Order: sequence, then structure tokens, then C-alpha cells
Amino acid sequence: MSDRHSLKEPRPPAPVPIPLSRPCIDVHAHMELVTESEPNSDAIRDLLDAAANAGVDRVVQVGYSAEQSKWGVACADSFPGRVLAAVALHPNEAPVIEDLEGDLKVIEELAHHPRVRAIGETGLDFFRTAPELRERQIYSFKRHIALAKSVNKALVIHDRNAHRAVLDTLLEVGAPAKTIFHCYSGDAQMARECIDAGYFLSFAGTVTFKNAPELRDAVKLVPIDQLLVETDSPFLAPMPHRGALNTPAQVANIIRFIADVRDENVDYLCDRITGNALRLFGNFD
Repeated sequence: MSDRHSLKEPRPPAPVPIPLSRPCIDVHAHMELVTESEPNSDAIRDLLDAAANAGVDRVVQVGYSAEQSKWGVACADSFPGRVLAAVALHPNEAPVIEDLEGDLKVIEELAHHPRVRAIGETGLDFFRTAPELRERQIYSFKRHIALAKSVNKALVIHDRNAHRAVLDTLLEVGAPAKTIFHCYSGDAQMARECIDAGYFLSFAGTVTFKNAPELRDAVKLVPIDQLLVETDSPFLAPMPHRGALNTPAQVANIIRFIADVRDENVDYLCDRITGNALRLFGNFD
């Protein structure tokens, strides 16, 4: 797996949450970075079992490179009913790949696999990408948008320090019918623009961080039928376990926090968010 996306050092796992009483779905995880194992391994099965014990019974495994996207497809094949895959070149990956066209071809081939239900994570990241590489990043993003539309699958967007550029690119080329802002990082004003455009906003553990009041303002605004929850594991474990190894089970803690912020019933939120995920990704069987 790419060192650009690996954890810099081992972390203790966050404690397994109290189980949800209604099932929910982690719509964005990188399980290979949690376990550092093969896609059909007992370690992955144990990770999925731990999540299911917390009420998180399905996971979307998300791609960021050609090789890792292949891993994700193999994982989805190995765990029918429990795992689906998304495939893409991450916006930090695309500008530095030696053979960008070759890797894009791999993603295009994987996109037709029946257990691949989204193209992602793609997008723009102006935090880690030098200005001279951004045109190549934008080119890759546009190729992924076109691919999502051609195969009629959801688009999963990574957006870091590039809010306006991402929104403008979607306006320029036309967003897919199902567009998801993964680990939403904008403010309430941006959320209104996304909501008006019909995009889905997916919130990770960052919404629980003390220094992120703008995310809590945004999550209050999102209509229930445009809301998703994710872990982005192994990163971004929710409070009070920030800095620990994140796993799909932590959706239970994130969704309880969001329910409190929105003043909604946890079971209701689980049911509606699960419905949203199934509309976007389809059945996991």
C-alpha cells in the first residue's frame, strides 16, 4: 500500500462502542490500513465482526490507488453481504503517479465490476499538493467524474482546502446524479450550496472534535435524505478517542453524537442513513 496513505506509527485501537439498537453502514473505510492484511483474511473478518457487534453491519471499502482499489474489489468479493467497493486514484496520488494514464485505465476496468458501486475517493486537495501539480490533479478529478457518469455509479469526493475549486469543477463538467462529499470539511454556507445541488454530505469523527464547530453547524442543516456517516478508518477516530486507531465500529459513536447535535432519535437516524446508503450503493448481497 502507498506510504502516502499509511499511518505514520502504530496506534492503540479505540474501544468498541456500545452497540446500536438499529443497524447502520460505514460508507467510507480503508480496512487494509487498519489490519495490514490480505483482503480475505481472518483479520478483516474480525474487523467486520467487531463492527457488526456495535451495530455497523456493512462497510464500503474505498479506493485511493490502482493496487489498493484491486484490494478493495477482492475484499468485496470475499465478503458478500458485508462489503462493497469504491475505486479511484486519490487526489494526492494522481499528481505523482509515474503512469497516470495506465492507472486510470485500471480504475476504469475495475469500475465495471458488479461489487464496485462508486468511483472514489477522487477530488482535489490543495493542502498536500503543490501548485505546479494541481492541473494534473484537476485532470484526474475530471476523468473520474466522467467515469462515474459513464458507469452510472456514485462519485465519492475528497475535498481538502479546495472547496471552491471542487464545487466549480462539478458545475463546469456536470456532477453525477449521486455525488458524495466524503468527510465533509466545509462550513454551513458551503453545506447550503451542496444541499441545493442535491449532493450528499458524509460526516466522520471530525464532527466530534472540539475545534470543529463549523461542522456541527453544517450537520444541523443537512436534510435527512442527504446525510451519511463514515469513519474514514483508520484515521479520525471520534472524541473522546481522538488519535486512536479508528475502525468501522466507531460509526456507532459518531451517529450518537450527530443525533444529539440534531436533536433526533438515534434509531431514526440509523434507519434513514442506512436507507440513504442503500439508495446510493445498492444492496450489499
